[in-house]
Amino acid sequence: MNAAEERESWIAAVREVGEQRNLRYEEVGGINPKDAPPALCPGGSNRLTGELVPGTWGASCDADEREEGSFMRKSVLPHALLAKSYMPELTRVVPVFHVESIERTPDEQLMRHSRRRVEFESIEFNRRFLATVPSDHDPMALRQLFSPAFLDWTTTVDREVDFGSSDQQIYFNWRLRERTGAELRLALKNACELFEKVRRELNEAGEHTYPPGPWNAALEPFPDGIQPG
Repeated sequence: MNAAEERESWIAAVREVGEQRNLRYEEVGGINPKDAPPALCPGGSNRLTGELVPGTWGASCDADEREEGSFMRKSVLPHALLAKSYMPELTRVVPVFHVESIERTPDEQLMRHSRRRVEFESIEFNRRFLATVPSDHDPMALRQLFSPAFLDWTTTVDREVDFGSSDQQIYFNWRLRERTGAELRLALKNACELFEKVRRELNEAGEHTYPPGPWNAALEPFPDGIQPG
């Protein structure tokens, strides 16, 4: 299968998952109307928006796109899937944080990002991931948020993944091993499991959380009228 055929096959797989789950599919993600919350993944290719898995709302799109193929048969293919959900309650606790699969040495990544590393009691988590907050942020809030059970779960995810929070959104980046409907379903399952586990961590920390709903996908305002973004 050449690059162009592989792209068409991937688009068909994304559309099929969207239809099966009653999600809004857009070839290129647009913006929301003026009075609506800012859209998730604007400009993202193959965007799906809605209830990604039962009980969890958000949006997903292609990520890490690269041009591939031979001359006259080139096409842009994704190497990752990005999923996002609005979670303003998380940003009250940890406004910005990033957790990245370690591909380079931690020192190289810290130099690249100019961030402060946050280490946890889980040796396996620290081995697999580089968790950071901006250099002017206190790392203690992130360290206190993630329970040992949450840290253990992240180390069982069978892919290179990144996740974090910014702009009142939680994000999850999944490196694709193949471009199929099965891989997309697995990525969405893990993304939404992460979103819900973080929500439970907030509840256990005594933070108010909103019930899951279309507001997490920027399809409606939050129940109390909050406009994220």
